[in-house]
Amino acid sequence: VQLQASGGGLVQPRGSLRLSCAASGLTLDDYTVAWFRQAPGKEREGIACISSSGSGGDTYYADSVKGRFVISRDNTKSAVYLQMNSLKPEDTAVYYCAAARQLTLLPDYKYWGQGTQVTVSS
Repeated sequence: VQLQASGGGLVQPRGSLRLSCAASGLTLDDYTVAWFRQAPGKEREGIACISSSGSGGDTYYADSVKGRFVISRDNTKSAVYLQMNSLKPEDTAVYYCAAARQLTLLPDYKYWGQGTQVTVSS
């Protein structure tokens, strides 16, 4: 099983980025998928998750990103996205996607992607 996170980069404050998560070896639609991030010297933080398609695709967000980030699925492509708007310098981190059966923002996920760097700076 492999998860692949992509779409990171350098963006100016108040800008937008969209991260993508794709998987091989499992059907992403059958899993809760979450996005985590980890900044230097900080713990890994769960920021958004979406339940499996069969469970309704419910979404949950950490307070730090609520109203700015949107997690979504494209079942035709078996992909999960994180649309990040109104980015702030404090959003700078390595972003990871992860998949599991349970719905949680805690890092108790079985499958992890390799991470993609997001840097918000002018």
